[in-house]
Amino acid sequence: MRPYELLFKHLLRRLDAESAHRLGMSALAFTARFPPVLGLMRRALAPRDPVLRVQAFGLSFASPLGVPAGMDKEVTAFEGLNALGFGFVEIGTITAVPQQGNPRPRVHRLIEDRGLLNAMGFPNPGAKLAAQHLARRGPRGIVAVNVGKSKVAPLDEAAADYRATVSQLAPLADFIVLNVSSPNTPGLRELQTVEHLGELLDAVEAELAALHLSKPVLIKIAPDLGDDELDAVADFAVARKVGGLIATNTTISRDGLTTDPGLPGGVSGAPLKARSLEVLRRLYARVGDELPLVSVGGIETAQDAWDRILAGATLVQGYTGFVYGGPLWPKRLNDELARRAHTAGATSIQALVGAEHRLEASIAA
Repeated sequence: MRPYELLFKHLLRRLDAESAHRLGMSALAFTARFPPVLGLMRRALAPRDPVLRVQAFGLSFASPLGVPAGMDKEVTAFEGLNALGFGFVEIGTITAVPQQGNPRPRVHRLIEDRGLLNAMGFPNPGAKLAAQHLARRGPRGIVAVNVGKSKVAPLDEAAADYRATVSQLAPLADFIVLNVSSPNTPGLRELQTVEHLGELLDAVEAELAALHLSKPVLIKIAPDLGDDELDAVADFAVARKVGGLIATNTTISRDGLTTDPGLPGGVSGAPLKARSLEVLRRLYARVGDELPLVSVGGIETAQDAWDRILAGATLVQGYTGFVYGGPLWPKRLNDELARRAHTAGATSIQALVGAEHRLEASIAA
């Protein structure tokens, strides 16, 4: 067993999942107070092979592997996460006002399924305090801000609520993600309709214009959308020239679970793997190279990340795989992805994005 696996088996799994998560984030936040320690971590763990470099949203990523929203909810650990070797960190979800989230316990490990059940409900410090934390960021690392609807905001005021958060955080973010797909905020997933997405995007773009900013805006969608709904979102994203799509959030499905605690919330990790890949393939078949796709959901190994890239993902993200894999997980994946890219004869892993679709097209021809 690796050292982290022993630590997880004998200590961390004895803590409830949220307490273990807070412990890990606190440790990373603590390291950020000591720049020399961060420097040592970066020298040991940062991706350095140029074959991993990816260009997207006008930004240059040292690796396609990033951290999704949900990991750094308090906006305190993003620099520590960056130093572990992730190519980018997505903080949040952040709402316009501070939120406690749903009652605890609200995160449960599904160890036999290599998954997590999350019913957090967007606990976060609110946009104002999050902006104060983010303002202290150093010059290194790409940081995205994931924006969600405040629980107290009525659905018909969602656009104004998102705009209020963007007003605080857009100047400090490299790109913005609109979260309309968490299953843990009542009514939120209704915002995935094209009509609601148009209203949200209008409000956010108006705020960016008022701030004299040009920032990529991505939309994060659920894995539980039907094919027609996925196609509608994809067509909307292309027509509106959004920065990209992130697929997918957690699932409300319990299909195939060995351990189902019978509680509400969204499932992440291995149980989501097949559906997330299926959604990615459909989206890429629809949008091609017209906008970048970010794939998240069930990525545990370098093979998983490799499959997503070939299926059309420009970037990938890992949450549950990182929870079970430990602090050296991103380095292991980066090293293996670089090895695979060199073996494939690629000068850049970005050249392999969507390769399986091109192969299928050439066979069909």
